[in-house]
Formats: sequence, C-alpha cells, structure tokens
Amino acid sequence: MCLVNEIDYGTPASKSDRMVTLAIDGREVTVPEGTSIMRAAREAGIEVPKLCANDMVKAFGSCRLCLVEIDGRAGTPASCTTPVAEGLKVFTTTERVNAIRRGIMELYMSDHPADCPACAEGDCEMARMAEKVGLTEIRYGRDGENHVVPRIHGDVNPHFREPDLSNPYFAYDPAKCIVCSLCVRACAEVQGTFALTVEGRGFESRIAASMNTPFFDSECVSCGACVQACPTGALREKSVIEKGMPEWSAVTTCAYCGVGCSFKAEMRGEEVVRMVPYKDGKANHGHSCVKGRFAWGYTNHKDRILNPMIREKVTDPWREVTWEEAFAHIAKEFRRIQYQYGRGAIGGITSSRCTNEETYLVQKLVRQGFGNNNVDTCARVCHSPTGYGLRMTYGTSAGTQDFDSVDYSDVIVIIGANPTDAHPVFGSRIKKRIREGARLIVIDPRRTDLVRSPHVKADYHLALRPGTNVAVLTALAHVIVSEGLVNEAFVRERCDWDEFQDWASFVLQPENSPEAVEKVSGVPAEMIRAAARLYATGGNAAIYYGLGVTEHSQGSTAVMAIANLAMATGNIGRPGVGVNPLRGQNNVQGSCDMGSFPHEFPGYRHVSDDATRAIYEALWGVKLDSEPGLRIPNMLDAAVDGTFKGIYIQGEDILQSDPNTKHVAAGLAAMECVVVQDLFLNETANYAHVFLPGSTFLEKDGTFTNAERRINRVRKVMEPKSGYADWEVTQKLAQAMGLDWNYTHPSQIMDEIAATTPSFAGVSYELLDRVGSVQWPCNEKAPLGTPVMHVNGFVRGKGRFMRTAYVATDEKVGPRFPLLLTTGRILSQYNVGAQTRRTANSMWHPEDVLEIHPHDAEDRGIRDGDYVKLASRTGETTLRARITDRVAPGVVYTTFHHPATQANVVTTEYSDWATNCPEYKVTAVQVSPSNGPTDWQRDYREHTEKSRRIIYAEPAE
Repeated sequence: MCLVNEIDYGTPASKSDRMVTLAIDGREVTVPEGTSIMRAAREAGIEVPKLCANDMVKAFGSCRLCLVEIDGRAGTPASCTTPVAEGLKVFTTTERVNAIRRGIMELYMSDHPADCPACAEGDCEMARMAEKVGLTEIRYGRDGENHVVPRIHGDVNPHFREPDLSNPYFAYDPAKCIVCSLCVRACAEVQGTFALTVEGRGFESRIAASMNTPFFDSECVSCGACVQACPTGALREKSVIEKGMPEWSAVTTCAYCGVGCSFKAEMRGEEVVRMVPYKDGKANHGHSCVKGRFAWGYTNHKDRILNPMIREKVTDPWREVTWEEAFAHIAKEFRRIQYQYGRGAIGGITSSRCTNEETYLVQKLVRQGFGNNNVDTCARVCHSPTGYGLRMTYGTSAGTQDFDSVDYSDVIVIIGANPTDAHPVFGSRIKKRIREGARLIVIDPRRTDLVRSPHVKADYHLALRPGTNVAVLTALAHVIVSEGLVNEAFVRERCDWDEFQDWASFVLQPENSPEAVEKVSGVPAEMIRAAARLYATGGNAAIYYGLGVTEHSQGSTAVMAIANLAMATGNIGRPGVGVNPLRGQNNVQGSCDMGSFPHEFPGYRHVSDDATRAIYEALWGVKLDSEPGLRIPNMLDAAVDGTFKGIYIQGEDILQSDPNTKHVAAGLAAMECVVVQDLFLNETANYAHVFLPGSTFLEKDGTFTNAERRINRVRKVMEPKSGYADWEVTQKLAQAMGLDWNYTHPSQIMDEIAATTPSFAGVSYELLDRVGSVQWPCNEKAPLGTPVMHVNGFVRGKGRFMRTAYVATDEKVGPRFPLLLTTGRILSQYNVGAQTRRTANSMWHPEDVLEIHPHDAEDRGIRDGDYVKLASRTGETTLRARITDRVAPGVVYTTFHHPATQANVVTTEYSDWATNCPEYKVTAVQVSPSNGPTDWQRDYREHTEKSRRIIYAEPAE
C-alpha cells in the first residue's frame, strides 16, 4: 500500500487544437498552444520549482521561484506566466536562475517558523522547495522583523497574528503564510465564493476571511480548496495535525450527493486522516464541498450500531444477537408471514446510499427469494417522475449530458434546484461558467444563491407560485411556438412531426399564454416572454432541474414539459445543451438502474416483458412474477389494511423522509416483522423488530452511479466495523432463506449485472480500474461509455412531444391554511441528516428553521428567532422562524435534516399522478407564534435520549 500521488502541472491545461514544439533543457516537447512553459516542462518530466502556482487556478506569477532563461530573450521570466512558442529553447537550471531561486527561498524561510510541524512531517511544499533549490543556510537569521513569534526581545511583535482555529475542520496560522494568494484564487476561481482576500500592504499583508472575521463567521463554505492549495502549512486540516501524516491512500467515491466526487482516502493503518479530492475524478476534477471533504467522521461515531439486535415487540428493549441468529429469525418470520398472509405480504426497500451491487442484490432477493415484485427505493419520493417523463419523451430514464457539458453552455436554466447547496461542486461549475459569460434563468419560488450572489446574477428569476411549474413551462413553449422560435429542421429530422404539430396547437391555446399563466403563477408575462426568447435564441441552452420539479402532483408532466422545450429548440444531443436532472443522493441513479422499482428489472425493462423475464428465470432458476409489485405508499396502505406484514429496509429512513409521517408510522406499526439495516438507529428503527448493522462507503467495494450516469468505483479502505459489508449481509439473508448465492467479491455481482443488462454490458471492474469511470450506456456500440445521449437520434427512435396541461394541485390555501410551504436542502446538512448531524457540520446548521417573509411575519407578530407553530391539515410541528425576503409573501420554506423538526409531519398524501412521488413542495399551512417545542417534540427528544442511555449504558443526567 502506498500514497496515490498526483502531478501538479502548475497551470491549467490549454484547450487549443494547435500544437507547438519547443526544447526545455535539451528535451523536445510538443504541447497545445497557450500552454505555460512551466506546464510544458512538467509534461516533459522536468519540475520547475514553484510556490504560488497550481494547475487548478490561473497563473499569478508572484513567488518568482519558477524563473527560467530563454535563449535569445533578456531577463528571467516566470515560467508560469510565459506561454510556449514554436522553437523556443528554455533552460530551467542555469547557474543564474539557481542563484536567484536560492536567494528568494532564503528570504521566504527567514520569515517561516523554524519549528514548523508541517515542514517536519513533510506536509509543507515550502520546505520541499527549499531543498529542491539547494538552500542550506539562512544568512539573515530570524531575529528581525517577522510574522513568526509573539514577542521580539521581550516586546510585543506587532506583525504577529494568533492562529484562527474557529473552523472545526482546518486551522489557519498566519505565521506560516507567505501571501502567495493561492488560497484566495482557489476560493474565487474554483469555488466561486470569494470569501478570502489579502488585507494590508507590503510587510503587513495577510490573508483574511471576509474582511478579517474568523473563518467560521465568514462567507467561507469550508470546501477545502484553500487548504488543498496552500503550499506552506498555513492552512491545514485539524485531522492531520491531530493524527499525523497519512501512510497510504486509495481512490474512492463520495457517499453524499449525486455529483459523485472522486476522493483519495488518505489513511494511517485503518484510520482516515483526510479525504483529498482527486484531480482525475471526472465528476469533480479535484474540487469538493464541506460534506465530502470533511464530514466523514460519522463513520466512527459512537451512535453506530455494530451488532445485530432483535425484539419481539417494538415496546420491548433491544437484545443483541449473533448474525446467524438474526438471519435465522428473519427467514423464519418472513416465511411464516408468507404462509399466513400470502406471497405478496412481504417486500423490500433498496437504498440510494448503497452501491449498485448491493441494490441489485436486494431487488434480486425480493424477486427470487420473496417471489414477488414488492421492491421500491427512495427514488420513489424524489426522481421517479424523471424516469417516467424522460422515458416517455426520449426513451431512457436518465439525464442527457455529462457535467463537463456545462462548459459549452451559453444559456443555463435552473428549475426547482439549488445546486450551490444541494450539489455544491457542480454549483461551483455553474457559477464559473456564468462568470465566463453564460446567461442564467432561474425558475424557483425562492431566491437562491444563483439568483444573486458575489459575481453571479441571474438574467431572469421567475419566482413562480409553488405548484405552477407546468403552467410556466408550457407558457415558455407558447412563446417559442407563437414567435417562430422553433428549430423546425431539428424537429422534422429527429422528432415525430405529427405529435409536434398536435403539441404546438395545444401550447398555442389561450390558457397557455404568458398573460393567462401570470394570473396563476405570479410570474409577469413579459418576464416569461423574455426568458423564452433567451432560451430559444441564446445559443447552446441547457436545463438543470431538481426536486422542485419532480416532487409535485404534476412532477412527471413537468419533466415532459422540460423535454418538450429542449426538443422544440434543438437543444439536445451535443455538448452544452440537454435535460439534466440533479439527483439528490449519491446512488439514486444507480438504485433506479438496478431495478429497484416494482415494475422494472435492471435497465428499466418492464416485468411484463417475456424476453427479459426469461433472462433472469434462466439465471436465477425460478419463475418470476409478471405483475408489478407494490410501491412504498402501497405497501404502507396495505399494511394498514392488514395484508402487508413484513419488510426489509436497507439504508432508508422512510419515517423521516417520506410524506405524512403519521401514515408512515401507522403502516410500520401494523407490520409484524420490520427489518432495518442501517448505520444508526434511525427514526424507522423505532418500529423495527430486527436491526442489522450497516457499513459505510469506506468499508466496502462496489460502484456508485452519479447524476450524469457515471459509474465510479468505491474502494474499501477499512474492514467493516460490524463484520460484514452490506452486500454480504443481503447475501447471508438470502442464504438463510434457501437461496444458493455464493458471491465472493462485488466484482462478480457487477459481472452478473453486465451479463443481463444491455446498458451495462461493457462494464467491469477491470475497465473501471483502467479508465477511471464510464457513463452508461457502455456496451459494444460505446465501449468507453456515452457522455452525451441522443447524439444522432433518440433512444426511442423519434422524439415524442407530450401535451402538458396544467392541473392545479388539490392542495389549496384557504382561511385556515393561507400560506404555501415548500422544502429544500442546505449546504452543510444532507438528506435526513443521519450522517452530517453526527459531524461538526451541525455547527453551521444545528436545527431546521422556517423562512418567512417580513410581511407575513409582521401580520402574525413573529420576530426573527421566535418559535412558531407550523400546522397543516395533516399535522403540526414547531421550529424557529427566520425572517427573510428570500421567499415571497405567502410562501414559507424549511429544510428536513433534523428529526426533532419532523417537517414531514405536515406534508400531505398528495403525489404525482404517474409515479406516486410525494408532493413535498406544496403544502397549505398556517404559521403562528409558539411558546416552544410541541409535546410531541419534547417526547421525541426524551425518547431519543433514553434510547441512547440504554444502548450505550450512559448514566442519566
């Protein structure tokens, strides 16, 4: 085992197609025009010393360490800022430049702590550069003016600054800073937050966060780009300071959002020291966010359950048992239930946080072992309308582009998504493209950071009323058709012309005009018209959407409306365009691909298809059901009705994440054997009879598939703390139920997936280890995957335009509930918070809050920070108010990361007409002052604390 080291080429790669040949230290090298001499030298195997240069940011030329000599030119130019030219002869190690470099390094080192631990541990680039240039002594000493020591000759040193330890994840020590500005540039160019600056002039220059406030209180989003760029140890991870330098590393994939960032897990033995974003990761290109970079501490949290537990009734205390006893008990109970209530009385829920291989095994267990199709996944409650809508229009249930496609976009449309919070690494890419000149349209009830933040401003913000997506999208289409902005050549060639004409006549109906839609959506008609014209005529136009589109009663209709817009304008099938769902969880795309829905086998093939069933029947040796099984809400309904009695839930907390919490609880309470497999005793486990310990992404091998269909390797860096990886747990359960499963490694599961699923036919661990990652379809036609879909034609043949009539939700405001609640995510927390709440991320977001407009707050006598009661016709909860104009009058907003809030107590049972995806984004509510948490919340907190004391044998306070 060794460290995975990556080459830093000093400056970014040139995108030019024209090649230039030059000689560096006598070596001939050919590189693209525009490449810096520094990068060209590194590509030739020659490392030019540097401190202020990094291939993640533009050249700056401040440290002067990278000077070179060029034949026929005077002086010693900086190699980072000097581009190559045909026929140049460059010399990097002449006596002259060597002497200059030693002098520069001597000055730097004279103002650097002699006892710097980063230098001693090999974590300081400056120490390495001093050695590289041959610096052996510091003639100036360290006794004069400096930034290093608090006192000089007994007097207070006015230049000294105390370290900033406010951030929970990294420390900033100004004494080690050389003001190279790498951190400032990384914050600006890579992250796009602009939270850092250089304060003061000359010898007083220092890096400061947001006008000299502590890092924690500043605009810093803790993405880690500054820490990664720092060459001196001035910015350093606290985990490295505490644990020491890593000994070995492996490349793996983040287990948070659907961006699917690649990281180097750097280890000491089996202990994680730090997670470093991998520059060769095709989804993140060396960038990260606070969650992936730092919030991995939950893997060692004391709340983790490491032994199986059983109880006869949910009111009984848990009893630890062996794995064998747990598997035998589950198998016995599931067989009893099926004998007593019928084959369809049990089912399973797969996890979007588990690997493709683990998800595949759960649906296989249900179909082969349970003998039914009662399997579903959390995608039901987030992106199932994406699968339906894109399959109906394009023929495949996934986004059309890779993330790199955004670099070629001229117009970017964001609908019902908040990438800077929910998909922050890709959000940074969007901000960068906007700073480069791309135009932006945001369609969202709330003013997100992309609408207006430093150096980014949307051209149009269509602040529509929640629930009116379809009306606004169809109004955009009305403008495009009525003003002759349709790309007729594309439509005639690539789409069904008769269906297009029918659709065009539909969108031209008067009720779909911007003027008519303004009355229902609240968006000014002229803004709709202007946005439609920009999308249709602004060049390459890409649409990115999120749960604010899908989690509606018309979620599938909205997805089809988006697909219609892209086809009508020809914005499909090439880089820079497309229809792109931003998936919420790390493997929600993969869990759908693997056949987690009750009506589909892996690869989105319907269970009624005889040929597909024959493939699995021959392989699995059983007769498979041709009828779709129960969806999650159907399982709960059937449980309440007394016909569904057992469930195996892998890695999902449906009691917290699914709508109408009371109904979920009633369904779980009615079951006789609820099996929960997870890292922690989640909310659903309150109703479980068996708890099976789960494993983290660091404890397993496998693959995740991100939002761009990219299949990335997950690599084990430590043994499972419970003894088994999740795939092994499912296999053991299958064996207990009599199935002959004998996988010895997840690669064998992927081989089975590839052998039976056309879109994965070319995928293997050997391929992924060799090329890094691929995007499905990956098969004979595309052996290295498919970055952009529908290039020469749609998967279904001709693109299909669908009528998208606006039907108002049944959820209505009225005198009792006059406000509309919508929900979303925040940067520091993730989903139901099971992972992030067990890290220092909770310092930024310790509780869910309710955003309310000043006008609505004043009407109700509510002040900022007050407790308020949030009530709907299904339930009520209490949380603190945050008064803000981010939301419009009549709209309130909250997150759902903390179980004590239980935001889904108030959400309703309304759902998408096609897929049952819950309508989280539109709930009629009333907000009123409150004295504090409800009795239910107090009871919940007491119950949680009591459970903790019982499990961990903690004394009562």
